[in-house]
Amino acid sequence: MNISTEDYIKNIYSIDLAVGKVTTSILAEKLKVSSAAVSDMISKLSKSGYVKNIPYKGFELTKKGNSMALNIIRKHRLWEVFLLQYLNYPWEKVHSEAEKLEHSSSDELIEKLEQFLNFPKYDPHGDPIPDKNGKFRNLALIPLSDIKKGEIVQIKKVSDEDPGGLIYLTKHGIRLEDKIKIKERTEFDSSLEVESKHSKIFISEKLSKIIFVIKNT
Repeated sequence: MNISTEDYIKNIYSIDLAVGKVTTSILAEKLKVSSAAVSDMISKLSKSGYVKNIPYKGFELTKKGNSMALNIIRKHRLWEVFLLQYLNYPWEKVHSEAEKLEHSSSDELIEKLEQFLNFPKYDPHGDPIPDKNGKFRNLALIPLSDIKKGEIVQIKKVSDEDPGGLIYLTKHGIRLEDKIKIKERTEFDSSLEVESKHSKIFISEKLSKIIFVIKNT
Protein backbone atom coordinates (compact mmCIF):
# COMPACT_ATOMS: atom_id res chain seq x y z
CA MET A 1 0.00 0.00 0.00
CA ASN A 2 1.45 3.36 -1.03
CA ILE A 3 1.45 6.67 0.84
CA SER A 4 -1.39 8.17 -1.18
CA THR A 5 -3.67 5.20 -0.54
CA GLU A 6 -2.96 5.29 3.19
CA ASP A 7 -3.69 9.02 3.28
CA TYR A 8 -7.07 8.47 1.64
CA ILE A 9 -8.04 5.75 4.11
CA LYS A 10 -6.90 7.77 7.13
CA ASN A 11 -8.72 10.90 5.98
CA ILE A 12 -11.95 9.05 5.20
CA TYR A 13 -11.85 7.78 8.79
CA SER A 14 -11.19 11.23 10.31
CA ILE A 15 -13.78 13.03 8.16
CA ASP A 16 -16.43 10.44 8.99
CA LEU A 17 -15.64 10.86 12.68
CA ALA A 18 -15.85 14.66 12.52
CA VAL A 19 -18.63 15.23 9.98
CA GLY A 20 -20.52 11.96 9.77
CA LYS A 21 -20.55 11.90 5.97
CA VAL A 22 -17.63 11.64 3.54
CA THR A 23 -18.21 13.02 0.05
CA THR A 24 -16.03 13.51 -3.00
CA SER A 25 -15.91 17.29 -2.53
CA ILE A 26 -15.02 17.13 1.18
CA LEU A 27 -12.27 14.58 0.57
CA ALA A 28 -10.90 16.52 -2.40
CA GLU A 29 -10.72 19.71 -0.33
CA LYS A 30 -9.08 17.91 2.58
CA LEU A 31 -6.41 16.25 0.43
CA LYS A 32 -6.05 19.21 -1.96
CA VAL A 33 -6.67 17.09 -5.06
CA SER A 34 -9.27 17.13 -7.83
CA SER A 35 -12.68 15.49 -7.56
CA ALA A 36 -11.68 13.26 -10.49
CA ALA A 37 -8.63 12.02 -8.55
CA VAL A 38 -10.84 11.23 -5.55
CA SER A 39 -13.34 9.32 -7.70
CA ASP A 40 -10.53 7.29 -9.25
CA MET A 41 -9.00 6.39 -5.89
CA ILE A 42 -12.37 5.55 -4.31
CA SER A 43 -13.02 3.16 -7.18
CA LYS A 44 -9.67 1.44 -6.52
CA LEU A 45 -10.24 1.29 -2.77
CA SER A 46 -13.71 -0.11 -3.30
CA LYS A 47 -12.38 -2.89 -5.56
CA SER A 48 -9.71 -3.66 -2.94
CA GLY A 49 -12.32 -4.01 -0.20
CA TYR A 50 -11.38 -0.96 1.86
CA VAL A 51 -14.30 1.34 1.07
CA LYS A 52 -18.03 1.13 0.41
CA ASN A 53 -19.49 3.79 -1.87
CA ILE A 54 -23.11 4.23 -0.84
CA PRO A 55 -25.22 6.26 -3.33
CA TYR A 56 -26.36 9.60 -1.87
CA LYS A 57 -24.68 8.80 1.46
CA GLY A 58 -21.00 9.14 0.62
CA PHE A 59 -18.16 6.74 1.40
CA GLU A 60 -17.71 4.41 4.34
CA LEU A 61 -14.75 2.31 5.35
CA THR A 62 -15.28 -1.42 5.48
CA LYS A 63 -14.09 -3.41 8.49
CA LYS A 64 -10.85 -3.97 6.58
CA GLY A 65 -10.53 -0.25 5.82
CA ASN A 66 -11.31 0.78 9.38
CA SER A 67 -8.63 -1.57 10.70
CA MET A 68 -6.11 -0.08 8.27
CA ALA A 69 -7.04 3.49 9.26
CA LEU A 70 -6.60 2.79 12.96
CA ASN A 71 -3.22 1.17 12.33
CA ILE A 72 -1.99 4.25 10.45
CA ILE A 73 -3.35 6.58 13.15
CA ARG A 74 -1.68 4.44 15.84
CA LYS A 75 1.70 4.80 14.11
CA HIS A 76 1.23 8.53 13.65
CA ARG A 77 0.34 9.26 17.27
CA LEU A 78 3.07 7.07 18.77
CA TRP A 79 5.64 8.92 16.66
CA GLU A 80 4.23 12.22 17.91
CA VAL A 81 4.80 11.11 21.50
CA PHE A 82 8.37 10.04 20.70
CA LEU A 83 9.22 13.28 18.90
CA LEU A 84 7.92 15.44 21.73
CA GLN A 85 9.28 13.43 24.66
CA TYR A 86 12.66 12.35 23.33
CA LEU A 87 13.60 14.81 20.59
CA ASN A 88 12.03 17.88 22.20
CA TYR A 89 9.95 18.78 19.16
CA PRO A 90 7.28 21.38 20.04
CA TRP A 91 3.72 20.09 19.85
CA GLU A 92 2.94 22.29 16.84
CA LYS A 93 5.62 20.51 14.75
CA VAL A 94 5.20 16.83 15.63
CA HIS A 95 2.15 16.33 13.39
CA SER A 96 3.91 17.13 10.11
CA GLU A 97 6.92 14.95 11.01
CA ALA A 98 4.72 12.05 12.09
CA GLU A 99 2.89 12.29 8.75
CA LYS A 100 6.10 11.14 7.08
CA LEU A 101 7.12 8.53 9.63
CA GLU A 102 3.74 6.77 9.78
CA HIS A 103 4.14 5.48 6.20
CA SER A 104 7.62 4.00 6.60
CA SER A 105 7.15 2.14 9.90
CA SER A 106 6.51 -1.59 10.09
CA ASP A 107 4.06 -3.01 12.62
CA GLU A 108 7.00 -4.68 14.39
CA LEU A 109 8.82 -1.36 14.78
CA ILE A 110 5.68 0.32 16.12
CA GLU A 111 5.17 -2.40 18.72
CA LYS A 112 8.75 -1.85 19.88
CA LEU A 113 8.20 1.91 19.91
CA GLU A 114 5.00 1.57 21.94
CA GLN A 115 6.80 -0.61 24.47
CA PHE A 116 9.71 1.85 24.67
CA LEU A 117 7.27 4.69 25.34
CA ASN A 118 5.57 2.63 28.08
CA PHE A 119 2.26 2.24 26.24
CA PRO A 120 0.96 5.84 26.14
CA LYS A 121 -2.81 6.26 25.88
CA TYR A 122 -2.85 9.75 24.33
CA ASP A 123 -0.71 11.74 21.91
CA PRO A 124 0.69 15.26 22.66
CA HIS A 125 -2.56 16.89 21.51
CA GLY A 126 -4.83 14.68 23.61
CA ASP A 127 -5.98 12.30 20.87
CA PRO A 128 -6.32 8.64 21.94
CA ILE A 129 -3.75 6.14 20.66
CA PRO A 130 -5.22 2.83 19.40
CA ASP A 131 -3.51 -0.30 20.69
CA LYS A 132 -2.40 -3.07 18.33
CA ASN A 133 -5.97 -4.40 18.27
CA GLY A 134 -7.42 -1.02 17.32
CA LYS A 135 -8.90 -0.40 20.77
CA PHE A 136 -8.58 3.00 22.41
CA ARG A 137 -9.89 5.04 25.31
CA ASN A 138 -12.04 7.99 24.29
CA LEU A 139 -13.15 10.68 26.74
CA ALA A 140 -16.46 12.55 26.50
CA LEU A 141 -15.13 16.03 25.80
CA ILE A 142 -16.80 19.43 25.36
CA PRO A 143 -15.59 22.23 23.05
CA LEU A 144 -14.37 25.21 25.05
CA SER A 145 -16.74 27.34 22.95
CA ASP A 146 -19.68 25.70 24.79
CA ILE A 147 -18.45 26.59 28.28
CA LYS A 148 -20.21 29.35 30.21
CA LYS A 149 -18.71 32.32 32.02
CA GLY A 150 -17.52 31.44 35.52
CA GLU A 151 -17.03 27.72 34.86
CA ILE A 152 -13.72 25.97 35.55
CA VAL A 153 -12.60 23.29 33.11
CA GLN A 154 -9.55 21.15 32.36
CA ILE A 155 -8.01 21.07 28.88
CA LYS A 156 -7.79 17.50 27.56
CA LYS A 157 -7.36 17.95 23.81
CA VAL A 158 -6.38 20.58 21.22
CA SER A 159 -6.78 19.93 17.50
CA ASP A 160 -3.45 19.75 15.63
CA GLU A 161 -4.99 20.89 12.34
CA ASP A 162 -3.84 24.49 12.84
CA PRO A 163 -0.29 24.88 14.20
CA GLY A 164 -0.99 28.58 14.77
CA GLY A 165 -3.39 27.80 17.58
CA LEU A 166 -0.86 25.53 19.27
CA ILE A 167 1.84 28.20 18.98
CA TYR A 168 -0.49 30.81 20.50
CA LEU A 169 -1.32 28.60 23.48
CA THR A 170 2.34 27.74 24.03
CA LYS A 171 3.31 31.41 23.92
CA HIS A 172 0.88 32.10 26.75
CA GLY A 173 1.81 29.03 28.79
CA ILE A 174 -1.41 27.06 28.21
CA ARG A 175 -0.93 23.28 28.07
CA LEU A 176 -2.90 20.04 28.17
CA GLU A 177 -4.23 19.18 31.62
CA ASP A 178 -4.25 22.86 32.67
CA LYS A 179 -7.30 24.04 34.55
CA ILE A 180 -8.74 27.31 33.30
CA LYS A 181 -11.60 29.56 34.34
CA ILE A 182 -13.82 31.43 31.89
CA LYS A 183 -13.58 35.03 33.08
CA GLU A 184 -15.50 36.76 30.29
CA ARG A 185 -17.39 35.92 27.10
CA THR A 186 -17.63 38.70 24.49
CA GLU A 187 -21.03 38.74 22.79
CA PHE A 188 -19.73 40.63 19.74
CA ASP A 189 -17.36 37.92 18.47
CA SER A 190 -17.84 35.07 21.00
CA SER A 191 -14.21 35.34 22.11
CA LEU A 192 -13.30 34.26 25.63
CA GLU A 193 -11.07 35.63 28.34
CA VAL A 194 -9.67 32.70 30.29
CA GLU A 195 -7.41 32.47 33.30
CA SER A 196 -5.00 29.71 34.29
CA LYS A 197 -2.35 29.54 36.98
CA HIS A 198 0.14 30.62 34.29
CA SER A 199 -1.63 33.52 32.64
CA LYS A 200 -4.78 35.30 31.56
CA ILE A 201 -5.41 35.32 27.80
CA PHE A 202 -8.04 35.95 25.14
CA ILE A 203 -9.12 33.02 22.99
CA SER A 204 -10.93 33.57 19.69
CA GLU A 205 -14.11 31.72 18.80
CA LYS A 206 -12.19 29.79 16.12
CA LEU A 207 -9.60 28.58 18.64
CA SER A 208 -12.19 27.86 21.35
CA LYS A 209 -13.93 25.42 18.98
CA ILE A 210 -10.82 23.21 18.65
CA ILE A 211 -9.96 23.14 22.37
CA PHE A 212 -11.75 20.31 24.15
CA VAL A 213 -12.27 20.13 27.89
CA ILE A 214 -13.92 18.36 30.79
CA LYS A 215 -15.73 20.29 33.50
CA ASN A 216 -13.95 20.54 36.83
CA THR A 217 -15.76 18.59 39.53
